[in-house]
Amino acid sequence: MKPRRQNPNLRLRLYVLAAVLLGGSALLVARAAEMQLLRSEFYQQKGENRFLRDIPIPTSRGMITDRNGEPLAVSTPVASIWANPPELLKTPERIPELAAALGLDPGVLRQRIDERAEREFLFLRRHMNPDDAEVVMALGIPGVNSQREFRRFYPTGDIAAHVLGFTNIDDVGQEGLELAFNDWLTGAPGTKRVIRDRKGRTVENVDLVRPAKPGRDLALSIDRRLQHLLYRELKRALEENQAASGTAVITDVATGEVLAMVNLPTYNPNTREGADPSNRRNRAVTDVFEPGSVIKVFTVAAALETGRYQPETLIETSPGYMPLARHTIRDIRNFGTVDLTRLLTKSSNIAAVKLALDMPNEHLHDVLRRFGFGELSGAGFPGESPGVLTSPRRWGVLEKATISYGYGLSTNALQIALAYAALGNGGVMMPATFVRGGAGQGRSVIDPDLARTLVGMLETVTGPEGSATRARVSGYRVAGKTGTSRRSIAGGYEKRYVSLFAGLVPVSNPRLSMVVVINDPDPAQHFGGLVAAPVFGRAMADALRILDVPPDDVQQWYVAAPLTPMPGIDGELPPEAEAAAAPLPDSGVPE
Repeated sequence: MKPRRQNPNLRLRLYVLAAVLLGGSALLVARAAEMQLLRSEFYQQKGENRFLRDIPIPTSRGMITDRNGEPLAVSTPVASIWANPPELLKTPERIPELAAALGLDPGVLRQRIDERAEREFLFLRRHMNPDDAEVVMALGIPGVNSQREFRRFYPTGDIAAHVLGFTNIDDVGQEGLELAFNDWLTGAPGTKRVIRDRKGRTVENVDLVRPAKPGRDLALSIDRRLQHLLYRELKRALEENQAASGTAVITDVATGEVLAMVNLPTYNPNTREGADPSNRRNRAVTDVFEPGSVIKVFTVAAALETGRYQPETLIETSPGYMPLARHTIRDIRNFGTVDLTRLLTKSSNIAAVKLALDMPNEHLHDVLRRFGFGELSGAGFPGESPGVLTSPRRWGVLEKATISYGYGLSTNALQIALAYAALGNGGVMMPATFVRGGAGQGRSVIDPDLARTLVGMLETVTGPEGSATRARVSGYRVAGKTGTSRRSIAGGYEKRYVSLFAGLVPVSNPRLSMVVVINDPDPAQHFGGLVAAPVFGRAMADALRILDVPPDDVQQWYVAAPLTPMPGIDGELPPEAEAAAAPLPDSGVPE
């Protein structure tokens, strides 16, 4: 007999199922209430952390212009390609395609991605042309994105490279004025809040957190036109004289503004790859040298300031050489009796030494220091060297004698240009500046009448009997001084030369000061009047025309005759007499 089957209690089952469903619903409602009401901020933050991002808004660096508003450095928009390595590695078969679009080696690219597989950000290529970047993005490779940045561009290329310097790949100044004014030129990046999908793509701009603030523009004192012509003439001089390097500086006499500064060899800041690092330094402010005879005018200034000398005071230089402290000071020939003006005209070493020995060490040192030697120029240029001017307490007789004609102290090209500008500015020394508008007030370093007297004396150097006839400019009165010094080595001097010319124009109302320094010219023709002075003459002829400076010697246009270079110029011996004037083994200076 079969057991009796019990009828299932359907109603009970229904009640149990309903209770389970209601309980589950209650739990869901409670959980939802917790998430939505009690812990909503926590979960909202978690969600935003996955999809909401604050990303920087790049901003452009301030533009650098010349004094006339012509651009010298500008920032142009570019695109940088970056990737999310974990996302990109999900499709490794597309890496060769990506490498081809980026112009990279596939193996190298894969290695870079593998090494950073745990990171979420990796630059693949920086500063691409935006059109080329669009081609990459059009491939639609997962994990690959584009970012807008800015790249610095220098329209003048290598012509103004040493003044401007350059920025690194992150648009931060590294050298030159880009470094000196980096804080001024650098803008403040902005921030915007966006929503990104799981592939890193921006799908919505949510909010502008902070607007981008562009960098401020910088107007330099540099005149682009003068920079070009000075570069041209300096390059010509180096080629004609087979010289190793050169520097030239033009400053505004009244303001101390640097109007042009050129160094050769140079480099192109737009494409620095492969450039010799030694060509990047601004020789006009970083390289110091013994200036030679261009210092003699300051020795004369110190003598005149004592009141015991006048421009017409006579000094005996016969027989053309002078024993001193077991050494011999020489002139290129026996000039006989000379006055202080003729001392500069003929560049007599002996006369300069006799002046120096007749005044206290402290006085000569004070005059040189007042004219800026041994001190920074005030321009604030990175890496500037102040040069060396030793304490007068350390001067022996020989040291004092050699300083009087430009040995035993060191200076840079900018310092010489500023010192000569002070003579043309009525004895007022202006601090150097690369910013349009000048650096402010100058300081009086010498009596105005004495300064004008010295400029008049220097004018004879470019006259028919002077050592710098090739520095003359048709229609203008030119004052200046040549210099030729030997390069120092350990234990003495070698037969390598530095040829210089420093001058002012026009004499009646000096407007421009300029110095030219040529390193290692052909030894057969190394004198400052033959190597450096022509650069001054040719460059100033164009500069005065460009700046519309009125001539102060109009009659010269009608009576000008071909100029004949003077042999044995600048207080140095002509080539055929060098053997007789070679320095003694222990002299320390060329005689």
